Amino acid sequence: MTDTETGKPFRFFDNRLKYLTFVNTTNEKWRISERVAQELSLIEPHPPAIRVFDAGMGDATVLSNTMRAMHQRFPNIPFYMVGKEISLEDLRLSLDKIPDRLVEHPASVVVMTNLFYSEAPWLMPGKKEVAEKLTWKTIALDGQSSIGFQEQLRDLDPFLVDNWQVRSSPKTGNPLYVKPTVLVIYRKDHDFLLDSVIPRPGEPRAEYDLVLASQPWRARTAPDLKAKTVLAPLARSLAVGGRMLTVQSAGNDPGEEIVNTVWPDIELFPVNRYELIAALKDELGGDAADFDLSIPSGGDALLSYRMHTLPEEIGPSIGTSTLSAAWNAATYVAQIDDQMLEETHGGTHHFAITADVLKKYGGLWFNDEVFAISRLR
Repeated sequence: MTDTETGKPFRFFDNRLKYLTFVNTTNEKWRISERVAQELSLIEPHPPAIRVFDAGMGDATVLSNTMRAMHQRFPNIPFYMVGKEISLEDLRLSLDKIPDRLVEHPASVVVMTNLFYSEAPWLMPGKKEVAEKLTWKTIALDGQSSIGFQEQLRDLDPFLVDNWQVRSSPKTGNPLYVKPTVLVIYRKDHDFLLDSVIPRPGEPRAEYDLVLASQPWRARTAPDLKAKTVLAPLARSLAVGGRMLTVQSAGNDPGEEIVNTVWPDIELFPVNRYELIAALKDELGGDAADFDLSIPSGGDALLSYRMHTLPEEIGPSIGTSTLSAAWNAATYVAQIDDQMLEETHGGTHHFAITADVLKKYGGLWFNDEVFAISRLR
């Protein structure tokens, strides 16, 4: 799919307005956070820290909520948290959530990077010539207050603007980093305690206890490509006994009904968990025996979330703001690009369809598909 003006491949998730509207009008991030917290009872971390990798940090809502749940369960164990994120805007939002986490759990090392899925868990570019250009910045925050930490992190903005630049892939339109960068953050007063946890350039290590892969791809990408570029590298980054939780949109919900009524010929979510696991097994080859690749079935594999609405908003007459939010959420989850959305401009047919579905179900909800794999002990 190409942009109609530039002729370049279009990258859906680059549209910030759609993303922010979706995040702030649905509870998907919170529902995923709750599901991630359940995984904490199944991991057995080893010294010197619990190691977590978020493969697509976004605005760090899930990562920060995971840190809250981890603190409740492991209040006295150091945390090593790595987030992959290529969006500068999301990085800024993420940094705003870090100060409070460092106050509640001082023994934390938080790392952010723009590297590829195949590189980020190890904080090391795959090609030698790129690794030689890696920008590595370590920040030891002074003080003990969240406001103090926040002020120091905001001073990083010129560094972020310079090092979190992106370019578009000429083949896929996906954003690619211009400068490979790693940012390491921790509290200076915990330097001694965290010495063996703090990562250092040229010393790649993964061995994660928990990997989060929430919506890390376009739904209509082939399963073998998803396995090769995302799932297999992340699986290989797990420690023995470590678990990887994967979340993707599944459809069969009112949101899909809205979109398929407008565009009936599109198969929105063609790759299910069974196909993903099969592709991952093929990609891992002989290493597949090192993993538990059993597939959850029924309700255990589904996670539902809703668009926020008040009871009185869904009635005989639904307000424009509610219809706009619902239409945005449905088309965002379905990954409908701007070129197709232009077909609805100037008309109200899509709003009438949206209103009918909202009335039919008393609101709008979506299904995600969730599955976990683990590295065998």
